[in-house]
Amino acid sequence: MAVGAIRPGGRTARVRAAVLRAAGDALVEHGFDRLDLADVARRAEVGKTTVYRRWGTVAGLVADLLTDMAEQSLPRADTGSLTGDLRANARLVQRTLVDPRQGALFRAVIVAATCDPRAAEALHHFYAVRIAEWAPCVEQAVRRAELPPGTDAAEVIRAVSAPLYYRLLVSGDPIDEAAADRAADAAVAAAHAGVYTTAGGPQPVR
Repeated sequence: MAVGAIRPGGRTARVRAAVLRAAGDALVEHGFDRLDLADVARRAEVGKTTVYRRWGTVAGLVADLLTDMAEQSLPRADTGSLTGDLRANARLVQRTLVDPRQGALFRAVIVAATCDPRAAEALHHFYAVRIAEWAPCVEQAVRRAELPPGTDAAEVIRAVSAPLYYRLLVSGDPIDEAAADRAADAAVAAAHAGVYTTAGGPQPVR
């Protein structure tokens, strides 16, 4: 083991897990504006100096919380078809957003990202990681000739989840499995039509 390496499952890892869990609970209960490092330390049953020394600021703590969420996210599906893969992605997003804790946590983090650059950077990194995880579904579909060459895989993945986040943050419409499947099917249809090709403009529909 390298000098200074953190031993998996060691005290440092346990402290981080406890603090991040406490931070998530506090964020859900009070929102970003009222998140307090001393309160998080109390909830996690660790010393305040430990929290201040490691995370420094509320934004730094939220950034690490998002990093942990990205690390814990489920891997992508591989159903053998683009529609199956993107429906799996949409349903994963749907389940996350309707979960009482996870949905509230995402709302709070998105609010934080609108007013704090470090939280925004962490949120952007979280979604970049998730898009990179699922983009191979689209790349494989291009290789199978399901989609036109030059299809932008990241744009297709973004198109799957965008309608679900619209429901979460704007319209308040139900985020159910039917909505998830429609979002995935719409992204597939648009991708088939060449809407997301980097060559510019839709391809002829065959």
